[in-house]
Amino acid sequence: MELVAGSYEQVLFGFTVRRGPARSGHQETWTPVADFTHHGHTASLSAVAANSRYVVTGSKDETIHIYDMKRKVEHGALVHHSGTVTCLKFYGSRHLISGAEDGLICVWDAKKWECLKSIKAHRGHVTFLSIHPSGKLALSVGTDKTLRTWNLVEGRSAFIKNIKQNAHIVEWSPSGEKYIVVVQNKVDVYHLDTASVSGTITNAKRISSVKFLSDSVLAVAGDEEVVRFFDCDSLVCLCEFRAHENRVKDMVSFEVPDHHVLVTASNDGFIKMWTLRQDKKDPPFLLCEVNTGARLTCLGVWLDRATNEKASLPPASEPCPEQPKTVKKESGDTIQEETSEPNSEKSDVTGDSKQPSKGNGPATAKKRKMANVSEKKRKKKM
Repeated sequence: MELVAGSYEQVLFGFTVRRGPARSGHQETWTPVADFTHHGHTASLSAVAANSRYVVTGSKDETIHIYDMKRKVEHGALVHHSGTVTCLKFYGSRHLISGAEDGLICVWDAKKWECLKSIKAHRGHVTFLSIHPSGKLALSVGTDKTLRTWNLVEGRSAFIKNIKQNAHIVEWSPSGEKYIVVVQNKVDVYHLDTASVSGTITNAKRISSVKFLSDSVLAVAGDEEVVRFFDCDSLVCLCEFRAHENRVKDMVSFEVPDHHVLVTASNDGFIKMWTLRQDKKDPPFLLCEVNTGARLTCLGVWLDRATNEKASLPPASEPCPEQPKTVKKESGDTIQEETSEPNSEKSDVTGDSKQPSKGNGPATAKKRKMANVSEKKRKKKM
């Protein structure tokens, strides 16, 4: 496995994690070993995502860089956005979805690296997006004070919910039966069947990252050294622990045999790996840590293992899971159903049309030059 972390200093760090056998009376050893540093962006990194083959990074320089982790080479750059790339999400091995400050959400073919769909998603910035486990729905939040539900089967907006403030994080639970929306230091928990808030979790400081550890347990980190685990049903804080010496910027959670792992990254320069205990009321155990010496901004984990290569966004013939209903309207909020999105093409996002969306070309000569560099020149050693 490989830890990858972006920084304010424009550098992407890669660390291979080596696992040693447990000896009598001792825990299994996990050791991060420096693998690469890469200075590919011209501004600070803002997002990172990984699938079974690639790691992608987004930046304030408006580009998305692609790294082939199997061959350990830089694969190229995507230059469709005209604002800071704020979020990157893979779905399976075939699709990448990106959001940016230009208000666009783009769906990319992660094999040919073509833009299959470009949607004007928000009137302001797209601050975060999350894909439903089925791959048929997505949620996005932006600086226009809306929470939007996207029908990925038909490639259009399904619902718009006006919220009172600008949310900066949205996340589906592992089952897809609930989702959370983060505004400042508060986490609103929604249920899919009613699209209404079932409860609110309040953190001490502004929240920077959340991760579902299970369908009912949420890890919350913010502008402080502490990470907290909350029960999404009772809204009670199960435990808290001091993870870093400075604010925690990002977290990733994954499972391997015998371990449920939480990885944290901080402004203090450290990346830390924690193994979670079965009872989430007990603080996790520190597996290993590494100091990058940089101010970290985003984090990802690349797992070198086979995944379902057929995993992709569903074709238009498949039904969507039940979308949020408009049963309950909270005071001051409105929920609208949308039948079409005027600024997006009417086609499904799986790329059946064979043609990339219009406006896929780079906007400037500098970006055009970047996009047209031959593959041999692009594939430099990381």
